[in-house]
Amino acid sequence: MNDTAKHDVLIETEGGVGVAILNRPDKFNCVSTGIVSGLIGALERFEADPAIRVMLIRANGKQFCTGADLDEVTAARQSEGDFQAFLSRGHAMLRRLEASRMPVVAAVHGLALAGGLELMMSCDVVLAAKSARFGDQHVQYGLLPGWGGTQRLPRLVGLRRAMELMYSGRWLDAEEARDWGLVNEIAEDAALVETAMEFCRTLASRNPEGLGWMKRLARDGLEGSLDAGLTLEEENAAKAQLTENTSEGLAAFKERRVPVFK
Repeated sequence: MNDTAKHDVLIETEGGVGVAILNRPDKFNCVSTGIVSGLIGALERFEADPAIRVMLIRANGKQFCTGADLDEVTAARQSEGDFQAFLSRGHAMLRRLEASRMPVVAAVHGLALAGGLELMMSCDVVLAAKSARFGDQHVQYGLLPGWGGTQRLPRLVGLRRAMELMYSGRWLDAEEARDWGLVNEIAEDAALVETAMEFCRTLASRNPEGLGWMKRLARDGLEGSLDAGLTLEEENAAKAQLTENTSEGLAAFKERRVPVFK
């Protein structure tokens, strides 16, 4: 991770939770090359540490993330190839979050717009501050979503709602975002970080192999038929029964104690 990435994304660890903090508050945490590299670097660091089992993404400043860095967008527009490379870097980062074995949780406050919404949608679970707002701003500037908005949004909220949000450019409040399926839980603004950390600590106490399988099966299953997904689940559930952590879980159940997973 280069110096810019280290500045744009701060890293903290607490117990089994790795925290990546977007740190461009003066730019409303707009996604820069530094943030892309920083998030990938943070994820790789967390994955390399067996003690870290969950990744939490949150942000410093007043906003979670209001989209792509416009200075970098302008520079990339000098040629189609440059802009394609700019988009590809963002896509690679978001796909990397989705493909990780560990759960990725977002704690969103302020605004999550355009690229910020796309970043949030690549996470597995989203907790939001009560005052948070969500939207896709691309249409207001004659642009297209470029980091998965046209693909992830319909999968999460359905085609009709996705088209309304993209066509109108309007913002959702936290309650509407939860009703639509974009947000899992709402917390009071001052309690957001601790609520997210408490949730992540709970996940970190679970069987990490089991969480990884659940994530892979749920995400991969969406891309194929129900029958193919059920077959994939059956095959992996059988493999999971042979692991040490599954044996520990069953033993703890029989002995009426809390399991200790490795």
